[in-house]
Amino acid sequence: MNYKGCIDWLYSFERFGIKLGLERIKYICGELGNPQSNYRIIHVGGTNGKGSVCKFLESVLVNSGYKVGTYTSPHLQRFSERFIINKKEISESEIKKLVETIKPIIEKMVKENNIPTFFEIITAIAFQYFKEKNVDFAIIEVGLGGRYDATNIINPMITIITNISLEHEKILGDTIEKISYEKAGIIKDDIPIITAATGKALDVIKKVASGKNSTTTVIDSNSWIKKKGGIDYQEFQVYGTLKEYILKTTILGKYQGENIAITIAAIETLQMNGVYITDESIIESFLNTVNPGRMEIVGFKPIILLDGAHNAAGMISLKNSLEEDFHYEKLILIIGILSDKNVKAILDIITPGSDIIILTKPQTSRASDPFLLKEMICKKQVIVKDKIKVAIEYAKKIAKDKDIICITGSLYTVGEARDYL
Repeated sequence: MNYKGCIDWLYSFERFGIKLGLERIKYICGELGNPQSNYRIIHVGGTNGKGSVCKFLESVLVNSGYKVGTYTSPHLQRFSERFIINKKEISESEIKKLVETIKPIIEKMVKENNIPTFFEIITAIAFQYFKEKNVDFAIIEVGLGGRYDATNIINPMITIITNISLEHEKILGDTIEKISYEKAGIIKDDIPIITAATGKALDVIKKVASGKNSTTTVIDSNSWIKKKGGIDYQEFQVYGTLKEYILKTTILGKYQGENIAITIAAIETLQMNGVYITDESIIESFLNTVNPGRMEIVGFKPIILLDGAHNAAGMISLKNSLEEDFHYEKLILIIGILSDKNVKAILDIITPGSDIIILTKPQTSRASDPFLLKEMICKKQVIVKDKIKVAIEYAKKIAKDKDIICITGSLYTVGEARDYL
């Protein structure tokens, strides 16, 4: 089977949808010899900020001389982005080899009508890949929820839950407490937990952590302050347990202060467990970390900004960043949203401050019909373009040098836009 055949075979399992539970992933990994038991793991869950925290941690550990595997989802442009070792994507030949390894196990499961999901298969592939490459650390991002997510068969040395807000209510529950309980399901016995959750969500996490005898480090508004910055960089002062840090990053958005503070708490936990990381390495790593598609500027005159905000909390952060960090005459919004999101809430947050709204649709069956979105917006200048590239060209045609074109609503939308741009 060639590379395209391997990818087509993997994606053929998407039709079975989301099936939460750990039995199938445990079986697959058991047949592989439990590869996830061969390296130290940091498990990263939560609602928003997971990707940034994974990138920051990866950067610090790689810069400190360790071999680091990073598994995240979804990808922006290429399937191989999900599997990273020392900041390099997996090769096509390596994917082909791993598919050939796992395929007989999956075919046996299918014959027994014990069909795994797409995410379960690729999670097992990630675990096996990191074992074969003999990584020192693996940074594993939760796919959905936590308690029954396929990644939750690992035994990490640190657990991170970034923050919690309403998302995937049909699957995880319709209240913060229910969603928090699902996300707190990644907390393990005697394993330290770091979180930026607040309010009722934090109460749930603390209760679960107490029952697991796990120490909890809480990141809140007293853990960091933004010192200065604009569209080129940001500088934060972070108050760690061991010391204070002055850290710069080129990743935009004031909320990155929270993600940086979470990362510092994880780094200090690693240091206290004998992992050698220098202050110089920390400072350099934050400055050099990039996270494509998240508050990413890809053009000037006009500014073209990509941000994968895809839920209400993420859209609030984007709205605040636009107001605080950017100066522009008109905001031209290009937005495409998945239908399984709280579409009305997302639109209500970001559209009132937009001067021109261009509704579009990423190439996925989960995408919302832009004409249905249009009915939810009470503004005059709302335009529908059925393809993202057409939406971009239209926005560039009408934009002036001092305007800003912001492309958002979904990582699928941003990924397609990034491909085109």
